Amino acid sequence: IEDRIREVAQEITNYLKSTDRMAKTIVFCADETHAERMRMALANANADMCKKNPDYVVRITGSDEYGKGKLDYFISVAEKYPVIATTSKLLSTGVDCKMTKLIVLDQQIGSMTEFKQIIGRGTRLREKEGKTYFTVMDFRNVTRLFADPDWDGPIEIDPNYPPKHKEPKQYVFPNEVDEPKGSKEPDPELRPKPIVDKDGCQVMVINKVVSVYDTNGKLLRTESITDYTKKSIVDTYATIDTFTTKWQETKKKSDIAEMLKESGIDLAVLKHDQDMDDVDDFDFICHIAYGKKTLTRHERAEQVKKRDIFSKYGEQARLVLEALLDKYTKEGVSELESFTVLENDPFRKLGSKANIVKFFGGKQGYLDAVKELEQNIYSIA
Repeated sequence: IEDRIREVAQEITNYLKSTDRMAKTIVFCADETHAERMRMALANANADMCKKNPDYVVRITGSDEYGKGKLDYFISVAEKYPVIATTSKLLSTGVDCKMTKLIVLDQQIGSMTEFKQIIGRGTRLREKEGKTYFTVMDFRNVTRLFADPDWDGPIEIDPNYPPKHKEPKQYVFPNEVDEPKGSKEPDPELRPKPIVDKDGCQVMVINKVVSVYDTNGKLLRTESITDYTKKSIVDTYATIDTFTTKWQETKKKSDIAEMLKESGIDLAVLKHDQDMDDVDDFDFICHIAYGKKTLTRHERAEQVKKRDIFSKYGEQARLVLEALLDKYTKEGVSELESFTVLENDPFRKLGSKANIVKFFGGKQGYLDAVKELEQNIYSIA
């Protein structure tokens, strides 16, 4: 299903964007045709990277002569490209992919041996080159094979590693319900709507989980991406007061978002998934980690306007601060933290950067005014 391939490709892209876009990645597909479609979808999702180097995404399969010619480059520690390889079987065994950091499973795997061989593509440590772990992204529930007593022995759980994950709720689908004998044909109007009709079907991600393993491959916990985000934040900032203090002390608020990205947490993606694009990062973190009610950036900006903090500045300076507040409303606090914003509309109409800071008595006066604006934005409970 083309929609599904595009959705998988976008999830892979989102993960790489939130971690490292140059991380060597193998995408295991059902067959060579699937691998080619996945290559095209990934190329479209990463058009900016493919523009820099067309070999950012390459299909490496048995029948693809061009791809096979790139195999040595892909497995080389010294070569950057290709970065993403889509394949079906060629890379599952006998290929020493030393720098593979992401393994994507989008094929059904019934063989335990094949599964272990595929996972083995990522288990090479290269500490000098910065590879101390790897990630498995599973779209087919193949990682259930990690818990196989015949291969690995009984499952061991570390009792000292909280929290213990809950068993997922079991859902009963309509076609799995035992019908009474002699039951009549159900009313056509009551029949469940088919998943796939003549127009195809809608494909979307309905749930995300994070599984954390220790260095020996033992499962430590499995949790939703939201719970994983909450735990990561609370582990760093135990209370909302601790986090608020850190936020106020941090000169560049975007540094906190970048720090979370290092743990695989992309605030922008999470906000979009929860239809909270218009919520400030500060409010979203407080909501996820500490259960605080959110405010939109528009609501924060309106509260600042009511305080009339701009009246002490001259007319031109007020226009600059009002435009900065509008930028914050639309795009977030990062727009306040860089001088480059003054190079864009509507600021260009007021003159050059050097001319604009003169409205505030110089560069330091401008920085002080922006700092005061920022403090007023976040002083609203």
